[in-house]
Amino acid sequence: MAGQGGLLRQAGVVPIRNSQVCLVTSRSGKRWVVPKGTIETGKSAGEIALQEAWEEAGLVGLLRQEPLGSYLYEKDGLICHVIVFQMLVTGAVEIYPEMGLRQRIWLPVSQAVSRAEDAGLREILRDVASAER
Repeated sequence: MAGQGGLLRQAGVVPIRNSQVCLVTSRSGKRWVVPKGTIETGKSAGEIALQEAWEEAGLVGLLRQEPLGSYLYEKDGLICHVIVFQMLVTGAVEIYPEMGLRQRIWLPVSQAVSRAEDAGLREILRDVASAER
């Protein structure tokens, strides 16, 4: 849902399994990101986070109720505000809706930090790495 002044509200998820984080490529294939998408009318940020984990990475799991944090980035002339949740992955499938559009990779949290391009996302991943210790 677009907010005022060109602000796009999104929800994302940091999927974790066996102390590793799942990153996916952006649609362009040029950047590593976490699954995220625009918050739709009538759905909560948590619902969108779970939906995007499924669509973009083929993952299901349990979402932590409180967000890890949020960050801003620019896309197509809009400022995107992403609320990020942590998800404990309970299942992963090989065939999922966006498998032909994105790559999926599992990395130790410290390596995921260096792969992520958005500074705000890197900060959130650093916090996850600190909590894992």
